[in-house]
Parts: sequence; structure tokens; C-alpha cells
Amino acid sequence: MRDNTIRNILGTTAIALVTALGALPAQAQTATPVGADTAAAADGDIVVTGSRIRRSPLDSDKPVVTVDQTSIARTGLTSVADVLQRLPSAAGGLNTKTNNAGNIGGPPDGTGVSSGSAEVDLRYLAAKRTLILVDGLRFVNGSAAGGIPASVDLNTLPTNMIERIEVLQSGASPLYGSDAVAGVVNIITKQSQVGLKASGQFGTYRQGDGHTQNYEASYGIQNKASGTSVVFGGNYTKQEGVSTANRAISQWPTPGATSCAAGGCSSATPSGRYDVLGGSYTLNAPVIGRNSVFPTDFRRYSSSTDSWNFAPYNYLLTPSERYGGFLNFKQALSDTINFRTKLVYTHRHSTTEAAFLPLFVGPDAGNGNLLDTISIDRTNPYNPFGVTLSSGADGTPANYSTIRRRFVEGGQRVFTQDVDTFSATMGLDGSFHVGDHKWYWDVNGVYGLNDAHQLFTGNVNAANLARALGPVANCTGDCVPFNIFGGATVGGAGSITPAMLKYVTFDERDKSFQQLWDFTANLSGELFDLPAGAVGVAIGYEHRDQYASYDPDPLIVAGLGADVPTSPARGGFNVDEIYGELRVPILKDQPFFNRLEFDGAVRHSNYSSFGSNTTFTASGLWKPVADLLLRGGYAESLRAPSIGELYAGPSRFDATINDPCTSAAGGAFQTNATVRANCIANGVPASGSYAEPTGGQLGVFSQGNTALRPETAKTWTAGGVYSPSWARGFSRALSLEVNYYKIDLANAIDSVPATLTLTRCAFNADPVSCAAVRRTGSGQIAGINGRLLNLNAIQTEGLDGTFLFRSPTVRGGTIGLTVNAAYLIKYNILPPADLGAPVQEYAGTERGSPDQAYPRGKVNATLDWSTRNYGVSFTGRYISKVDERDGIHTMGATFYGDAQVYVSPSWMDNRWRLTLGVNNIFNKAPPQCFTCDSANFDPTTYDLPGQFGYARLSYGF
Repeated sequence: MRDNTIRNILGTTAIALVTALGALPAQAQTATPVGADTAAAADGDIVVTGSRIRRSPLDSDKPVVTVDQTSIARTGLTSVADVLQRLPSAAGGLNTKTNNAGNIGGPPDGTGVSSGSAEVDLRYLAAKRTLILVDGLRFVNGSAAGGIPASVDLNTLPTNMIERIEVLQSGASPLYGSDAVAGVVNIITKQSQVGLKASGQFGTYRQGDGHTQNYEASYGIQNKASGTSVVFGGNYTKQEGVSTANRAISQWPTPGATSCAAGGCSSATPSGRYDVLGGSYTLNAPVIGRNSVFPTDFRRYSSSTDSWNFAPYNYLLTPSERYGGFLNFKQALSDTINFRTKLVYTHRHSTTEAAFLPLFVGPDAGNGNLLDTISIDRTNPYNPFGVTLSSGADGTPANYSTIRRRFVEGGQRVFTQDVDTFSATMGLDGSFHVGDHKWYWDVNGVYGLNDAHQLFTGNVNAANLARALGPVANCTGDCVPFNIFGGATVGGAGSITPAMLKYVTFDERDKSFQQLWDFTANLSGELFDLPAGAVGVAIGYEHRDQYASYDPDPLIVAGLGADVPTSPARGGFNVDEIYGELRVPILKDQPFFNRLEFDGAVRHSNYSSFGSNTTFTASGLWKPVADLLLRGGYAESLRAPSIGELYAGPSRFDATINDPCTSAAGGAFQTNATVRANCIANGVPASGSYAEPTGGQLGVFSQGNTALRPETAKTWTAGGVYSPSWARGFSRALSLEVNYYKIDLANAIDSVPATLTLTRCAFNADPVSCAAVRRTGSGQIAGINGRLLNLNAIQTEGLDGTFLFRSPTVRGGTIGLTVNAAYLIKYNILPPADLGAPVQEYAGTERGSPDQAYPRGKVNATLDWSTRNYGVSFTGRYISKVDERDGIHTMGATFYGDAQVYVSPSWMDNRWRLTLGVNNIFNKAPPQCFTCDSANFDPTTYDLPGQFGYARLSYGF
């Protein structure tokens, strides 16, 4: 089925390309470029992100940041998302530094993740609250093979397809619909090009790993006489991995540690931990070639000396490989009507890797499946204890808690993802006159699909394991009795033989799918003239169908896997929407009113999933003089519940949090009488025998909720742009822009934070919180309920600033300075009043689990000198300090420096360019993070440790 789908995609692409080329006469290769943008620019007005009405881009009433091809090339990065995540207004997001996807479960917000994917998150409001558009139209969401994501995977968009990226830093649901809460990222693709453009880049880290190759080529053919324009291209990117073992910061679970005595290591060890018959034991050494003997081969287990360091067996940078192609075709059907089509295809193969499977068996294992009920029969030939180790599932008293064994013989856990993304857009656009006023119209259809498959090698079939550990008389046929008691040595021998391994293991195969159908129709133009100009109007209609599914391996659905459990999900929704926008010029060329205008828009939506909703926005622009523009606005925004949030089945997320009820160091059971009483009431033994070490992971079980209501937001913006005319004698461009924003989000879809649930149960005996915590008979946490709810309110407030300077010609070139800055005044999460929980203030802190830093200040500044023949640039990136929420640790301020030089020989007509660059030229290490899930630093905010150098050869740029 999948192969047929891909063949159909490629066949459609080939037919469209041949058809497009066949429409061109031979002389088109030297024709003058034409396209929607260049044609529209002839009268000075274009469609700028943030409005549906054509206007001058110099007079936008909303804050828009533009990232062009030059800016992208200057970063040395090969992913659109990596470029956007460097914007000061961006919070980061999922990227290829994220290795946890697949081995600690999906995020607790009900959406899925997939390593190799990449997202952008504006204003720290999560990627699902940033709308991604391609040429003003929606693009299909990513697929995870680990859930149902609610955002676009930007790695599906090749960089050589992009002309520029416009980032609207304001809520815009009245114009674009759901998800445009924090802002809109509009990716404008190349509509016209003449001839060949190509580039090849190789980069690597100073340590000799993380090699990255990127090859891109595009070709454009224009024919002004026939009105035909074609741009097509292909790309290939390969990124090799970086192991946690190869960086000092990530070699132990705790920053700066040199042994497991510092905490954070795993109790599932190669030699095993056996909590049986009232004691906790481990092997003195692996027992190979014979059966282990109790008590001779065993000793008491100590977490400080016997736990196992899993940290060196992960990726810091995940390997991935992407290839694909695109086609942009435009045919003028008449002087006023155009037909357009755009095809995009991308294939991604990516890998994550984790340490050997931690196999937990027994009533306190916390798997939530058959593994928790396994009894190990006394007739198992490898059972050294002489009695059946009973889980209690059959009614007999339980006499063991857990057996924990690191499954070394099965090799490391490897998750590979293969994802195919296809998008097809077709449309008609044109113009006509009504009197002296010009009107523009367009109709568009979009189809997109994302098809993902994930393979996890080496999972354990719980049913086969139960049989292999049970009565030997029942282990017949292909069953092989299993030796869980002999231990193993990493890189050496183990007690689990290949025959045992073959019987109990299986390859887990998961898949997910997303589909988008979208139809839009728009009309814009000028109604009539006022003394200050023409009144502009835009109206439109949109119908959208979205469907998604997630299908774990049947053995996982049956509860027979040994890794993170998850459940299938499928569903969809459709929406019909109408919108209208009005722009009214009030004054022009008057004293103190060089320009004054008002803009407003309204959208009404009718969703099959929850009903109808109406949002509106109003903004104003005032130029008291020609050099100064002041603006302000108010917008209401909407985010409909995503398919994953509505229909996701129960799935576990392994969060790095501490249980206050433990008697181990860091717990409050032994030191706080109130906590002791409340924990005992919650199922913790009064004897204090529950002593699980802090710093480990606890299972949080999230689940979708079909009763969810949409999130709503109110956004206020104010700002100004000063572009002094008096500076034109010594500058080509000089401007200063400052913007203020305030966003109030209500009904935020989330689950109650597991840390808050545990704290309120332990310290306040809150019955709702305690009911959400499931414990086993020994006090171990079996799971924490995290069902999705319309839970919190979020309030955020901040400032953005941009300074731009470009000099006149200096020694054959120009000097430029660009500074982008963001200051986070406030980011507060307000739990509902019935929780009785305090306001969570995040500005200036690191959240941890899932990782996210909220620095107060971020600044990017680029100084460059550019000529046709050569150039040099330096970019500085500053991130202010953040405090971890444990109240102990601080992550210091960080400054990264990136340098780049290029040469473009004039004797080659400046067609060839060689670029050399180094990112993180000062070799700045990321600040250590004690509360993060990842490898002791926050990958959403900070660079991978090490200098990254690259060389790029390009043609036609």
C-alpha cells in the first residue's frame, strides 16, 4: 500500500513536470523572469503576511520579521527549522538534537514526536500554537510513528525551494484561522528563476563527528511571451550522529559526575537487581556457563555503587538522511488569469538510539501490562532461589517486588523512522477592474499527506517471556527457558543465549499517517476612494478536512511490549470558515498625520469537532512624519483541539521527576510528619521501606479527550519603526524597530504537571491529586494520570527590537549591521482555581522535563562586509542566564560566535562562490542542566558542544 502511494506521488510529479516543460519554447531559458511577486511589485503593493489586502511592505501595521536566502546561507545550517529556532522571538522546539523520542514516550500534551523532525515555537507557547503556511496556504502536519503531532515538520521543506520566510509575530486567527496564536511563519517559495542554481556543503564538528552533507540544485525556465514560468529542483541532506560518549557534558546522567554515587543512574543493571524474598540483591559478577547460586553468587544491592551508567549509550545529535524535490509552475492563461501548481516531495530516514533495554518484571515494575504479573516458577532451570517468585496475580501472596535486568545481549535500542511527505497545490488567480479600482482573486486547492513508519529492533514479547520464565513443563515447542539470573558484561558474554533471545524478542513496527485537504477562495480590492486613499477590502472562504491515525505494533496494543506502552488513535475533523478584512485610510499628508489608517478583520469558523467560533482583530497605523511609523493592535485567536489531543489513547511519558514520598535522600517521608501521613494514606508502607532514589523517571500516562474546547487568546501589540531620512547621506538603510506584545491564553490544553500532582498529594492530601497517583503494594509509583484537559491560563508579555544599518559603498562593498533582540517580561501559567496551586512563573527559568529554557533576554547581531567578489561576516548570539526550578542551580549566560567568509571570483563572472564558516567559533559549551531530560543540557535553546566548521561551493547565486 505504501509503495503504491509513493509510486503514485512520483508518477504525478513526473507527469506534471513533463507537461510543464512541454509547454515551453526553446528560447525560454534566456527569457526575462516573471512571477506573482515581481509583477505585483510593479505598482509597489504586494500581499504582506499579516494582511490579505495588498499594500506597500514599508507600511505594515503588524510586526513582521523577514529571513531571506542570504540570511539562511549565512548560518551554515541545512534545516529551515534550525534557522528559525535562532530567532530571538523563537523558543526553539523539536530538532535533531532531540534523541528521547521513541524511548521515553510521547510528550504529555497528547501530541507525538519523531526524531528527525523539526518545529518552530514562537513566544514559548509551543509549536502547535504557531501556524506554518507555504505561500500563504496550509501545509500538512508531520507524522511521528509515535503519536499524532499537531505541527508541521519543517524538515519536509527543502531550503533551495525558499525565496524568503516572513514571520508574523502576532496572533492572526481572524486572517488565517486556527493555530495562529503566537504568530505565523509564512514560507514564500521561488516563483521565478532563470537557469541553474546549485550548491554543495560539507560540515563537521571539531571532534571529527556529526558530519553533514547538503547538496541542492534548482533550475528555472521563463518565457515572457507565452507567460510560462517553471522552477524545479532537488535536494539531498545527510547528517551523521554524535554520541553522548564523545562529549564530556553527557557522559554521566548527572552534570559533572564521575560515578553513579552522584545519582541519576539506572537500577536496571547488566548484573541485575533482584528485589525478592524481602531483600534487594545483585550478582557479585556475571555468571556465565553455569547456573547462579543463591546466596553464594549474590550480595546486597547498593544504588550508589551498583546502579548503571546509561548515559554514554545515546545520541546527542541524531543521524538523518533526507532527499526530495519540488516544482513550481505558472502558466498565464490570459493577460489577467494565471494557473499555478506546486508539488513538494520529501523522504526522511532518521535514527535514534538508546541504551540497552531495561527489562523490569514483577508487581512493582510499573509497566502497566503483562510484565507486572509474571511469576518465575521454581522449575525454571535457572531460578536460584528454590521457590516460585510469585507476583500475586494468581492469588498467591507476592514474594518478590521486581527483577530489573539490562538487556545487554539484545543490543542497544535502535529506532529508525522512514517518513514520506507529499504536498500538491493547484490554483487559479487573476485580476479585473471595477472602474478605476483593481481587484484580485484566487482559488486554491491543497492536498498533503505524511506517511511515517518506525522500526524498533529488540523489544521483548511479554507473553513469550512469561512462558519462558514459567513452569518448564509448559515451555515446549519453540519455547526456550529464559535465564534472567546470570547477568552480562557490556561488550562481553551474557547469560541470555541467542536461542533465548530469538524466542523472547521481536521487531516493533509502528506507523502513523496525516492527511490534509484544503480549499480556499479569496477576493481583494478597493471599494472607493477617500481623501487619504482607497478603502481596501478582502473576503474569503476556506474549507478544510484533516485526518490522522497512529497504529502501534499489534503486540504493543495487546500490552505485550517491554518498552514504553502506547495505544492506537485515529480521527479527524472538518471546518468551514469565512472571513473579511477592511482597511480604511483616514488621513494622509497632513501636519502630524503623514498617514493614519485603520485595519480590521473578522473570521467565523464552524468545526465538526466542537461547533462554531468567531474571532476578530483591529489595528491602526499612524505616521506623524514620514520617518516615524507607530502602530498598535488587538487580536483574538483560536486554536482548535488537534486530532491527537482529541483522540489519542493512553500513552506513557517517562518524566524526570522526584517522588516526595520516598525515604531515600531528597524525599520528605522521613523528615516531614505531614508528608509521611499523607503518603501512607496514598499507599506507601508505614515502615519507610519504600526508598526509590531521586533523579529517576516516573511514568506519566496521558490520554486525549473528545470533550476538549478550543483554546482562545487575546493579543495586544504596540510598536514603532524609525527610519530617519537625515541618515541617508551616510547610509543606504538605517532603521530602529521596537515592538511590545501581551498575550493572554485561556483554556490551554494540557495535563496537570506530574510534579504538582505528587506535591499536592504528599503535602496537601488533595484527593484529586492522590487519586491520580497509582502505587503498588510496596509504594512504587505504577503511574500518574495525565489526561488532557482545558486546564491552564497562560500570560506572556515581552519586547522585540530590531536595528538595521547598511552603509554606502566602502572599498567596493557595503558594511551592514543587523541586531535582533527579545526581552521576556513575563511568562506565567495560571492553574485553575480548584487546584489551589500557585502561579507558575517561568520567565528567567528552565522548565525541565520536557526541556525548555525561558531566558529573559536573547540577542542576535550580525556585522558583515560584502562585495561581489568577497565578503566576511560575524554573528554573535547571546542568551541570558536562567535559573533551574529546583531552586539550587543556575545556567549561566551564554554567548556564541559564528564567522563566515566567501570569495566569488570576477573572472568567473561571479557565478561561483566558495564559502567557509565556523559556528560556535569560541567553542562555548552549553550550560549544564540538572533538571533536563536530555544529555545534561537543553537542546531546544543551546548548541551542541563543539565548534562546527563547514565549506560550501555554490553556483548561480
